[in-house]
Amino acid sequence: MSSDFESYEQDFAVLTAEITGRIGKVPKLVGDDKKQMVANVEKQLEEARELLEQMELEVREIPPQSRGMYSSRMRSYKQEMGKLEADFKRSRIAYSDEVRNELLGDDGNSSENQLIKLREERAHLLDNTERLERSSRRLEAGYQIAVETEQIGQEMLENLSHDREKIQRARERLRETDANLGKSSRILTGMLRRIIQNRILIVVLAVIIIFTAIMAIYFSVKGR
Repeated sequence: MSSDFESYEQDFAVLTAEITGRIGKVPKLVGDDKKQMVANVEKQLEEARELLEQMELEVREIPPQSRGMYSSRMRSYKQEMGKLEADFKRSRIAYSDEVRNELLGDDGNSSENQLIKLREERAHLLDNTERLERSSRRLEAGYQIAVETEQIGQEMLENLSHDREKIQRARERLRETDANLGKSSRILTGMLRRIIQNRILIVVLAVIIIFTAIMAIYFSVKGR
């Protein structure tokens, strides 16, 4: 598992190094060349995000006792990713001295002021966009926490439902046991009653036989 994570780490390091180099080239380009470079960087940023997602999935599979170190590394990679995205956004509105002079031409001062103003406005818009993205990420994280909490609640309810069913089955078995014990008690009581009756009958018969024998002996002796 950790070997897969380290493999993703190596890919991420190589990819971010390439992205950093290309971001540095963006301000020096204009027109179609700049558009092409921007498209390439956007593609590589998307690949880097996918690598981060794969790495995060790998971290979730690591045992809890070993997860802390990898989680810390993931946080640093996410920070690096955020810095790259911010640098890329700034590079899209930045110009090198050579490109700026080429764009300004002869009308240097007024055009430069307009360009500075434009850059300030775009930087302001970029800051607003970043704030919106941060708010969106916080909302997404809150939503994820709510979903996970709901899942935990559902699991707890399911467990409680299973426990309730087990308790109900145990109660039914207890009722059946009580009923069986009641039947057994009645059977034993009946058997004891019949035994007592039989013993009484035997005693009565024994008394009658003894009495009859005594009377027979008595009349036999008296007749002589």
